[in-house]
Formats: sequence, C-alpha cells, structure tokens
Amino acid sequence: MDIFPAIDLLDGKCVRLYQGDYAQSQVFNDRPAEMARSWLEQGATKLHLVDLDGAKAGQPVNLEAIASIVEMVKATATQPMQIQVGGGLRTEASVRQLLNLGIDRVILGTVAVEQPQLVQDLCQKYPHQIVVGIDARDGKVATKGWVETSTVSATDLAKQMAQMGAAAIIYTDIHRDGTLAGPNIAALRELASGIEIPVIASGGVSSLQDLLSLLSLGTLGVTGAIVGRALYTGEVKLAEAIRAVGDGRWQDVPPDLGATNFA
Repeated sequence: MDIFPAIDLLDGKCVRLYQGDYAQSQVFNDRPAEMARSWLEQGATKLHLVDLDGAKAGQPVNLEAIASIVEMVKATATQPMQIQVGGGLRTEASVRQLLNLGIDRVILGTVAVEQPQLVQDLCQKYPHQIVVGIDARDGKVATKGWVETSTVSATDLAKQMAQMGAAAIIYTDIHRDGTLAGPNIAALRELASGIEIPVIASGGVSSLQDLLSLLSLGTLGVTGAIVGRALYTGEVKLAEAIRAVGDGRWQDVPPDLGATNFA
C-alpha cells in the first residue's frame, strides 16, 4: 500500500483543517517545499497536495508553492517521486497549467459532479493522469471545497468516473478528516467493491493500526492511503508506516534466522 503524505496549502502555508472547516485550520509550516523535503527525506515516494484556496476560488491559487515543491523534488529526489494535486481544477486550462508545472496526476472533484463530460474528455486526453476525488459527507458528495453537499451518492459517482477512464478514486470521509478518528472502513469497502480501478483512502488515519486495517481492503483495490494530521503530530512516523504497509512490509520479509547447515 502506498502512503501519500498530505500537504494542504492555504495562503501559501502548509496547514491542516478539522473536518474540512477553513475556520479551524492549524499552520504546520509556512514553507511547503521544506515540508515536502522532510517527507522526501523520510522515504516518501508519493505526495498529495491540496490547494485549499483554489478549491474555494474554483481555480488554482497556490501555484507558487506548488511549483516550489516540484522544483525541490526535481533537485533533490534520488528516487522517482509521484506528485498529485487537487483543489479548484474545473477547466482543461487549469489541468494543463498544473501538468506543465511537472505534476504527475491531477485530482478533479467538483467537475465530476457538475461536468462529467469534461472529466471523460480529460481522461482521454491525459490518460493515467486524471484522478477523481470523491469527498463524502454522510455518503453524499461534497463540492466546492466541501462548502456544498450534493445529492449524488459517492458510490454511484465512483462507478461513473471509473467508466469514464479515471486512473483512480480518492475517497475522503469529511467527518473523519483531520479528526484522527480512523478511516471509514465500511464506506471504503462498499465503494471499492463496486469499481475496478484503484481507490486511495483519505481521512481519519490516526495510527499505524489504522493503516494496517486498510490492508484488508487491498484485494478490493484500496491501494493507498493519504495521511495528514497524524504525520504532523507524530502519531504516525512516515518511515515506520512505509515499512509496515509498503513494498517489503514487515510481514512479507522473512526473519533473519542466521545460517542453517543442512549437510
């Protein structure tokens, strides 16, 4: 399972929100590129960036901060690093703008509900680079930076987006985001069971045990987890998490029992 350290950008700073509430934000670093460097040095091979200002504005806002992270990764990474970005991407021009910065995958949210045909067109034009973020509140999809809640079922939208060619689905349970209350395993199981593309879990991860619990959904296609507040507070250590659930995780590595003489 892939671990995606989350960097949420608000006013050019790295913050965490509580249940998506912009009024309940906590600044963890005013230099996002330095935060990204820290995750890189701890073994991250994936980064999840969210332009919170952009999500409300309907267009990218924190481009300078995003560009600084891309430049830092290019200059210092010794292994491939995948960067995905979401927040305010509601036109092809915005998508192209981020891809031109060197972003590997872009995350579409609001347009998946309001302009599904645009998502399909973008999936065809930029194969394997379009991810759909489904942010749910009580099972219904929230849009426009979580400010509005639609009548669309999260599971139904996931099925539609999978058919349209999305590379993956990011599922966020808003009530658990930033709360350290644990991921919504039941909702993830229901959503992943209905589609055949990868699902990335987001929201509520509070411990190594939470990440290990997600491994049980691996056969259903839950291939990654986005971790935010727990990393910033130290509840989860990134290097330890990668070793526990990533490639070559603890349970897959045979113990060193020393040399054995079968002669």
